Amino acid sequence: MTSPTALALASFIAWSLALLVLMEVIRSKMVLLREVPANGFVPDNANLSPFMQRLARAHANCLEGLPIFGGLMLLALATGRAGVTDGLAFALLAARVVQSCIHLVSTSSTAVTLRFTAFAVQMAIGVVWCIRLLAG
Repeated sequence: MTSPTALALASFIAWSLALLVLMEVIRSKMVLLREVPANGFVPDNANLSPFMQRLARAHANCLEGLPIFGGLMLLALATGRAGVTDGLAFALLAARVVQSCIHLVSTSSTAVTLRFTAFAVQMAIGVVWCIRLLAG
């Protein structure tokens, strides 16, 4: 993968997968230790610790963003226009990772503001990419 866009897209997917793996490792441990029955989990982890609830939401945020931001990167790659996305691809990835990490550690007012700021960066990048891809 020589394109920053391709690497950022693969990394975005890998980050989403890492959050899922972390959640499932913790859930598996809970089942093995008989803390929660195998059929005792709900998708948002509402019946588990606050950390597990934040982990489920951070993972869901990645999945919600992947079709939009990943789709724009994939479109740029598929149409030979990765130059549109290459310059900000790693900035988008960094903002996504920062958003997820903040989500995992806190729900304080400051943390939520910082998390939204990281998301706003992603939205701004997505808007720029979309306009440039549509403009030809």
